Amino acid sequence: MTGDWRTDRIGAAVRGENPTVLRRLESGFAVIGDVQFLPGYSVLLTDEPGVQRLSDLPRAKRLSFLSDMDRLGEAVERACRRLDPCFRRVNLEILGNTDPFLHAHVWPRFEWEPAELIGKPVWLYPPDRWSDERFRLGPQHDGLQDAIGSELDQLGSEAGSRRSTT
Repeated sequence: MTGDWRTDRIGAAVRGENPTVLRRLESGFAVIGDVQFLPGYSVLLTDEPGVQRLSDLPRAKRLSFLSDMDRLGEAVERACRRLDPCFRRVNLEILGNTDPFLHAHVWPRFEWEPAELIGKPVWLYPPDRWSDERFRLGPQHDGLQDAIGSELDQLGSEAGSRRSTT
């Protein structure tokens, strides 16, 4: 995957040109991460390119973004639990220290992670994990992408069913 979509991830998603998009959600885009050293790593991108932080959004849109972050987190959890018996948990983060747009990281965590890293933030993984080609998103992740996308669809259907019965 190469091209200029990486320089404007949100704009590319809005235009339908971001190949990492899993699903369009209410407040943004669920995308699979460029690196997959922790298989299932995903990101929620806001759908408003100029927004840098959660507090830039009106309260209703903030709550929608947080709800979508929860939905993506649960979808990753369900998919990873089904695909890997060593799945442990999901970590959710809104950081914004590097990229100047609102986004939330969804990191699955596994029992097979190195002992010295398993209880620490993902950002402490060695630099080679972030740049090694074997961890780059590619066709080998199609099944994982499909699994997360299906879970997002299921969770969306469940939410719709709950709203119509209350």
